[in-house]
Amino acid sequence: MSSKTEHQSIRLFENKFLESLTHVHPLIPLLLWAPIASYLLWRSVAVHELPAAGLLLTAVAGILVWTLTEYVLHRFAFHFPAKSKFGKWLVFLFHGNHHDDPKDKTRLVMPPSGSIPIMIALYFLFSLFVPAPWIEPFCAFFMIGYLIYDYIHYATHHFPMKNPVAKYIKHYHLKHHFSGEKGRYGVSSPLWDKVFGSAGSGN
Repeated sequence: MSSKTEHQSIRLFENKFLESLTHVHPLIPLLLWAPIASYLLWRSVAVHELPAAGLLLTAVAGILVWTLTEYVLHRFAFHFPAKSKFGKWLVFLFHGNHHDDPKDKTRLVMPPSGSIPIMIALYFLFSLFVPAPWIEPFCAFFMIGYLIYDYIHYATHHFPMKNPVAKYIKHYHLKHHFSGEKGRYGVSSPLWDKVFGSAGSGN
């Protein structure tokens, strides 16, 4: 008999259905968001006939805004210093459980139960600032930035990442978990930590 035991996730809900919504296979974000991003990009070219130069600038903007969104959510929502019992539970539900069990493969990418309402809310927010039809490629590249983040995050916890850049990103994120310091909220990029002075000490 093998001595290896199956990983037991931290249980967040007594209700089986609600508990199931907190777990996700790592491929699900790709299967969900890649077709939507591809469709929006297809519409940008085939339907709206947007120029290549504009799409390139939109790509840079969409991915850059994702990195800022990632930073803001991680720093100010997922590490919110809640005082009430409910507030502390909510922070634990969204992120604290990951810090208690960072190797849980079913909670390293965001489940659709969380990512879909967040993405819908952000779409309406961005549409206040990004005019049609540019909102479509902007959101497509924003989703691509999100997918890059999700799989970088998964890789930092489960793959060696020996490439110098990848190794730096892995080391940077693991220090967020294990250094005992606050900071290093950027996962896919340390850019906004550098901008806002939350990179911590050392590399």
